[in-house]
Amino acid sequence: MKHKSDLYSRTNQLVIDGSVFAISFATAYLIRFEGVPDWSASKQLFLWLPYLIAVRLLVNWKFGIYRFIWRYVSLPDAVAIGRSLSVVTALLLALRLFYPDWAPFAQRARLPLSVIALEFLLSLVGSLSVRALRRLLYERGERSTILNAENPKRVILYGAGRAGLLLAKELKNQGEVELVGFVDDDFKKVGTVISGRKVLGRGEELRKIVREFGADEVMISIATASPKALREVLERCQEIPIPAKIIPSLHEVVSGRVSITQVRDVQVEDLLGRDTVEIQQPDEAVREAYMGKRILVSGAGGSIGSELVRQLLPLAPASVGILDKDENSTYELEQELLFRFPSAPIEPHIADIRHPVRLQAVFARLRPHVVFHAAAHKHVPLMQKQPCEAVLNNVGGTKILLETCREHRVERFVFISTDKAVNPTSVMGATKRVGELLVESFANAGSLPSACVRFGNVMGSRGSVIPLFQRQIREGGPITVTHPDVVRFFMTIPEAVQLVLCAGTLGRCGEVFVLDMGDPRKILEVAQEMALLSGLVPGRDIKIALTGLRGGEKIAEELIDGKNEALSPTRFDKVRLVVGRGFDAAAFARKVDILIDAARRESPDEVYEILRALDIGFNGEVKR
Repeated sequence: MKHKSDLYSRTNQLVIDGSVFAISFATAYLIRFEGVPDWSASKQLFLWLPYLIAVRLLVNWKFGIYRFIWRYVSLPDAVAIGRSLSVVTALLLALRLFYPDWAPFAQRARLPLSVIALEFLLSLVGSLSVRALRRLLYERGERSTILNAENPKRVILYGAGRAGLLLAKELKNQGEVELVGFVDDDFKKVGTVISGRKVLGRGEELRKIVREFGADEVMISIATASPKALREVLERCQEIPIPAKIIPSLHEVVSGRVSITQVRDVQVEDLLGRDTVEIQQPDEAVREAYMGKRILVSGAGGSIGSELVRQLLPLAPASVGILDKDENSTYELEQELLFRFPSAPIEPHIADIRHPVRLQAVFARLRPHVVFHAAAHKHVPLMQKQPCEAVLNNVGGTKILLETCREHRVERFVFISTDKAVNPTSVMGATKRVGELLVESFANAGSLPSACVRFGNVMGSRGSVIPLFQRQIREGGPITVTHPDVVRFFMTIPEAVQLVLCAGTLGRCGEVFVLDMGDPRKILEVAQEMALLSGLVPGRDIKIALTGLRGGEKIAEELIDGKNEALSPTRFDKVRLVVGRGFDAAAFARKVDILIDAARRESPDEVYEILRALDIGFNGEVKR
């Protein structure tokens, strides 16, 4: 039906344009001869008329003129129409100037120059006029719909730049929204009219403007709004109070994933103070690294592991093994993937990486080419109280998995690490640093191509600070912050996984890769901003409580050890290679075996002692 409708629409356009060309040609003769032309000129008119109409319509069709939607006609459409009409006019001029007098039908073939010029101008004006009339009637109908709608939402756009102009045009076509006008901090724009709506004032006058015009909502229409600007707008909206929405990012709009009218609530990611890393579509090397491969993801039920599976499936792997010891998260991921990708080649397995016999069975079935190791205990305070469990899982489990990968000749192994592994003050961080060195020692032995990836805080992951603050806000507070000076790096889960996929194509010898994560943010400021996003004023509507640093917690995390490590660029703009000093792999392996044995014997004092002796910068004390 849609195809037929398009056909009828184009047929109507052809009929209208044909009529315009016929009237223009006849009118040109009437003007040229100041009335009805003599019989000779009339015969020339009637002879040329069908051919002129046919050729003009054909050229318009070839130029794609009839693919344009008339109710959205714009300046580029007008340029395209003028170009199409010029082609035919150029042909008429060529005949007039270069067709020889002695050739057959010379008198009839050569049109008067004045007729050619007049016909072109009249055809251009007529073609544009009928399209402009269609647009005017359409917009008048839309405005009528808005006026007749029951209680349309009255909206103010904060930002009168290009994004604001584009959003304003789109909002005019939505009956449930009535655009009141613009607000912009540029005083030069105040009082000007943009897309039929006035710039009512500056941001500092928002309260007065909202009350004067009875606005129901503010839409932040600034494509590249800085976190500081967003915070200021939110604070102004909160003081009024009035709800505030934000347009999608420029990347989302350009990629076609969303329309600019799909406004959303401001999210904490918008306020983090760092640019989102957009690696966009995987390049050919990344795609080739995983296409047709059998891939296994350990810890696949977790935040990073599950996103790894989601981003791997579009790369056309032969299969993706989902390995986790938590049956609930594995089941939920499996159901989600089967819904989103009904033919997804996924194979879920419930298994603990600390059980070598079980791992052997999984590997014998899956025969993976690539392994992503995301399984780990990550909760810092809990692992401080359970150091033996941290070692058995994060060190012992990693060692068993590496040995299994070596035995089954895995082509590539990628280890998920953390910034807490740098100069660790926590048991969790220390075990992840040991894991990095284990990966490097296996890779240097020439038995397993490997790489490691370090992350800062991942927003939205289980156990991270963002979900904790969200829960505390829902419960009415207080929001708990350990120390007013604590700062952390932040990244989104999709960003983290993009980095993993890229790093997996680069590393072969146990290299460690990190992401250029920008500047760290104060956790106290993040808590205040999240309260503001929820419509609460910190200190007035909700309390922020300082609880003191927890065991193993740092004031500031580091991405590299400044004394022993340096950064080197890679072919990916935001991915850096960590260049570190070497170590005695044989001696390290012996100490790791002793460490795992101490953990099996439930000897936390010995575990701490060995971790301190491993030369990884750990100086923690056992917690009773």
